Amino acid sequence: MEVNTQPDSGSLLPPTSLLPGYSCLFNAFKSTLAGAAGGAACVLAGQPFDTVKVKMQTFPEVHAGVVQCLTKTVRMEGFRALYAGSTSSFVSNIGENAVLFLLYGQSREFIRSMSGTQSCEDLSVMQNACAGALSAAFSALVVSPLELIKCRQQAQHELALGKRHSTMASIIGKLVKEEGITGLYRGLTSTWVREIPGYFFFFGGYEMTRRFLSTNRDDKHPLVVVLAGGCGGACFWIGTFPADVVKSRQQVDASGVRSVSFLTGFRTILRNEGVSALYRGLMPTVIRSFPANGALFLAYELTMKYMS
Repeated sequence: MEVNTQPDSGSLLPPTSLLPGYSCLFNAFKSTLAGAAGGAACVLAGQPFDTVKVKMQTFPEVHAGVVQCLTKTVRMEGFRALYAGSTSSFVSNIGENAVLFLLYGQSREFIRSMSGTQSCEDLSVMQNACAGALSAAFSALVVSPLELIKCRQQAQHELALGKRHSTMASIIGKLVKEEGITGLYRGLTSTWVREIPGYFFFFGGYEMTRRFLSTNRDDKHPLVVVLAGGCGGACFWIGTFPADVVKSRQQVDASGVRSVSFLTGFRTILRNEGVSALYRGLMPTVIRSFPANGALFLAYELTMKYMS
């Protein structure tokens, strides 16, 4: 009997000889799309808490506490103000997480090959954490200018921009006109200081919690994923919050730390306001991490599962 060796024209799969290359590209595409879906879910679930965090970090003399900041913002600016910067947050989170999870997948593959591990699913918690730190070093280049725009939109009332309702385009235009392209990367060093150790804790905390809550190492039950994602987010912020305070103030141009280095800004805040100033806004951020990062990882895992 003669066997037809030509690929079936109706098949959705490429010839077998091309499958390894297609598989690599498809895995990268899956990671990117799943990360983007996770970023969108993260913004929908956590934006109001993020707005409160930025206001408390950048204008501590105006906002004394979480409840006071929340009620004052709603009373003076309206409920919609809690979602100020949502457009740039969507762009930022979708862009950041698409790049982050793409690089995270590639970093896991790199560590797997270097360690001789058979599968990425067999990597240890420490190896996953290291892959997160490696991917964050590059994703920060995407997130830094986008977060600058987001922070300025969230604090526009305190910056006396409330009546202007600054858009992404107007903020970008003003920065480029006054400072050049490099103005968009104000706070980049602080972003690196936050992102690299932060995503070590983020992915390490997620994997450790997921495995602790699961009897099966491969178990990705939605409830387990949400709880593990929330714990990973809490680990990120508890470990890196002082760096985020310095970054936010540099980007919003608050407390005279606009043009100084990360270390100088850190020392200025510590000297003038004390240790507590470096943790202002931590409570709403940790609270936010559970719905926001739980939604992020759930959307990511469900998208990866659906596309597989």
